[in-house]
Amino acid sequence: MTDQTTQAAPVRLSLDEVHALCHGTLRAAGLSEPHAQAIARSIARAEADECRSHGLYRLIGYVASVRSGKAAREALPELVKAAPAVLRVEARRGFAPLAVETGVPALIAAARRTGIAALAIHECYHFSALWADIEPVVEAGLAAWCFTIGQCCVAPPGGTTALLGTNPLAFGWPGPQRRPFIFDFATSAAARGEVELKHRAGEAIPQGWAIGPDGAPTTDPAAALTGALLPFGGHKGFALSLMVELVAGPLIGDLTSRQARAVENGDGGPPLGGELLIALDPAVFGVEDLPARLGEAREIFSLAKAQPGVRLPAERRYAARARTRAEGVTVPAALYRELVALRE
Repeated sequence: MTDQTTQAAPVRLSLDEVHALCHGTLRAAGLSEPHAQAIARSIARAEADECRSHGLYRLIGYVASVRSGKAAREALPELVKAAPAVLRVEARRGFAPLAVETGVPALIAAARRTGIAALAIHECYHFSALWADIEPVVEAGLAAWCFTIGQCCVAPPGGTTALLGTNPLAFGWPGPQRRPFIFDFATSAAARGEVELKHRAGEAIPQGWAIGPDGAPTTDPAAALTGALLPFGGHKGFALSLMVELVAGPLIGDLTSRQARAVENGDGGPPLGGELLIALDPAVFGVEDLPARLGEAREIFSLAKAQPGVRLPAERRYAARARTRAEGVTVPAALYRELVALRE
């Protein structure tokens, strides 16, 4: 690895170096080995897919929450069974990646056994991408959904005050050659991390993403971060956001976005909340010739891709994954310096 921290050119890292940087930094901050490894895997996966808003940039917030004492450094998540097809992981105010890794294998087994199963992650600090949480479930041949509240920074359409989180949701459908159909998006017009990255880069945000503190539309990311983001699609995104708020909050006994904001300490790290994963085995419906039926779904994808200019969700990530495995990833020089300084 070439040290380019004194140059304007980006720094190139292999995925192994990304993992090592994250793991070493988190351990130096005092986080336990199991949590440090799980977060390093999560960030490396995001960087591999060029998902910058959930990649190395997130390491700053993770370290801040370790140092501030907000997140539990040593607490190990505990898997419990609430019902035959309902599982729960008590994260004990630790970070989500290890809690998800603890619960997902049991979720897969339960869905195969009963046809449908749910997994609630309780009291975790979630900062990662949802597609990474459900990808192992979908690769196991199951359909899957995932919901979590996100940071409270989104105003309802027509409103001027943040009420809801970015409230992302994800869905996955099994596909051939470990390339499932997965989408993952915030119900806000953009993820807060995207706005933060625009702010760091000194770039404007598109119209319709946010309002400033005065309630007026803004393209200034700084004003957006002190004001509020907006839901995508107006009332439709707002309705979906409310759905996520309910199923990832009150339904599983976790905080709403507003409640999570009320217990924040302002360290810039992830919010406290819950996460709900649902897995469904397509074989449970007893459909005759299931492989043919699943093939029909692949035909829909093929017909969509046959139209010029059409790209399916996750295709860009899969292309990036193949590229970064061979070439590594590039990190802005300023961000790299900031990450290195975290260990000082």
